Amino acid sequence: MKRSAKYQRNTLETQVSVELGLDGSGEADIKTGIGFFDHMLELLAKHGMMDLKVACNGDLKVDCHHTVEDVGICLGNALKKALGSKESITRYGAAAVPMDEALGFAAVDMGGRAFLVYEAPFSGIRCGDYELQCTEEFFRALANNAGLTLHIRSSYGSNDHHMIEAMFKAFSRALAQAVTLDPRVSGVLSTKGLL
Repeated sequence: MKRSAKYQRNTLETQVSVELGLDGSGEADIKTGIGFFDHMLELLAKHGMMDLKVACNGDLKVDCHHTVEDVGICLGNALKKALGSKESITRYGAAAVPMDEALGFAAVDMGGRAFLVYEAPFSGIRCGDYELQCTEEFFRALANNAGLTLHIRSSYGSNDHHMIEAMFKAFSRALAQAVTLDPRVSGVLSTKGLL
């Protein structure tokens, strides 16, 4: 059985549609209107081996904040929906991914407790039309709406593009590990019996 979900959100600021398949092959169809962000979401799908379709019409005349945050909200909700009861998932995942001089690290717990620890000392303000501060907003929105604990960082690097790319790749690898089905897990991986 494939684990997949669709999620839509329409506000006066954005209209977002997300389709997510956790047991995919890394196929992506991303259209947010922000080239750099599209690239990061494509990386997320490819390195997380999930199929991802995102369409967003946002108020980019203001800035990219609403678009990036709302895509995070929708992706988080789709992830939560696709996982369902979370039976037999590995639950935890961690990955460190280098990108030239930068190193990205992510650790994930799908236990239902939403929390974000984020560290990224960027030197600039933008990559293309993408505002670097939106990276934290994306991961916060995703973590809060998926109900996951996420520690993510790129503690060093001289190129902001490399730092963000390493973070997205690390997150995709950690997430793929956390949602992997483990036949040894009966029910959910918790002494509470519930996630």
